[in-house]
Amino acid sequence: MTEPRKGQAPAVLKRDEFHLEFRRSFIDPTFAAVEADIARVEQVAWENYINGNKSPVTAKAGPEFQDPDYDLSTEWKATRDSLLAAETVQKNPATKSRVLLICGSARNDGSCPGEMSKTYRMVKLAAATLAASDVEVDLLDLSLLTSGYDQHIYPCKGCVSTAMPLCHWPCSCYPNHGQRQTNDWMAEIYEKWVAAHAVIIMTPVYWYQTPGVLKLMIDRLVCADGGNPDPTSTHGKDAEKAKQLELQGWPYPKHLAGRAYGLVVHGDVAGVEGVRRGLSDWLDWMGLVDAGALSRLDRFVGYYESYAESHLALDQDLALQQEVRNVASAVVNAVAEIRTGNFAPPDAELHRPRPK
Repeated sequence: MTEPRKGQAPAVLKRDEFHLEFRRSFIDPTFAAVEADIARVEQVAWENYINGNKSPVTAKAGPEFQDPDYDLSTEWKATRDSLLAAETVQKNPATKSRVLLICGSARNDGSCPGEMSKTYRMVKLAAATLAASDVEVDLLDLSLLTSGYDQHIYPCKGCVSTAMPLCHWPCSCYPNHGQRQTNDWMAEIYEKWVAAHAVIIMTPVYWYQTPGVLKLMIDRLVCADGGNPDPTSTHGKDAEKAKQLELQGWPYPKHLAGRAYGLVVHGDVAGVEGVRRGLSDWLDWMGLVDAGALSRLDRFVGYYESYAESHLALDQDLALQQEVRNVASAVVNAVAEIRTGNFAPPDAELHRPRPK
């Protein structure tokens, strides 16, 4: 048996250290009027932290799970049930086609930049094209992480690198109430992906990479590629049990496979091709299907020109605007072919000899 390696995690906070960390959220002088109440809340939070109250509300898993007597988080179970319901609707041929449009820019006019992003404008162009084709549009604007109150996508903890079955579908790492890691947006985002027949990601380039708001979501979608739908099989986060399961043979289920995708990547100096290729490779690996050459777009807007006039550059680039519409149109066509059974990739019947 390959035993989990230990020795990296720091010691838990002492009481005085916890006090300093907790009180940073209440530095505004207006909280002084409720100081006694905050102190009482702090004491409860300390007890939850020191006792490791990750999932304080649980219920018996029930007969649909490997260990029906396992105390399963009711929050995780609610998310999982919403995904099953969304999948049922998604697979119903009588329902309208649904496309998830993702704005990967961190910028919007409700936060420090004071201006909407060009990415959002491109998303709106695509949304109009989709709507004209009688396709339902679900907009996911990741810039809300920078402007929304207490909005979070917490980072992936890397469970999959310990053993694939330790990475649960949907993710069970959050919320962690003892660590004050709550209000995790991914529970809602997983449902959006499952409900969609196609996904279009639009993003700028930040330092040759995707913006952090987009990368947070990408990392947390690792559970969709091989993730374990039954946390009772690993008794929660038991690394040793998960290693045993993987070594016995793991199927690495692709929970989002078969959906179509499109991409729009834009920049001002460099990096667009690399980011577009990286996103394409990721989506291909997840089992999604590209909607053709015109559905994967990378372009410069205001190449080596001032940032201050970049929106004007987009206004003037009518060809780019049409190319964005073409991405949406290509995805509409691909979804129609997939849903009627008229589209199958040439390698659809082949199986990976190394599925990991």
